[in-house]
Amino acid sequence: MPEAKVTLWIDGDEQQSSAAGSGPVDAAFKAIEAQVNSHTELQLYSVNNITSGTDSQGEVTVRLQREGHIVNGQGADTDIVIASAKAYVNALNKIIRREERAHPQLGDV
Repeated sequence: MPEAKVTLWIDGDEQQSSAAGSGPVDAAFKAIEAQVNSHTELQLYSVNNITSGTDSQGEVTVRLQREGHIVNGQGADTDIVIASAKAYVNALNKIIRREERAHPQLGDV
């Protein structure tokens, strides 16, 4: 069974956790969730290559939803599991610490 161990800096404190999952990406997401307990729902997981060759980079996009608020996060790395974790953390940062921003479609600019 795949297991992931992650270390994150949260509010200046280093925190570590590990979790098992149905695959390495699932395990990484569960290990991150064990630390942040965000209560988000994964809406989208997408992988694309951004370079080619044997050392190509993959770009991962995740979409998270919480209480009607939806955000996208992106991450890139030669290792798809790391790119996935980066994208997940990027999205979590947006949804957890979101600033009140003007909505471009509502004319609040």
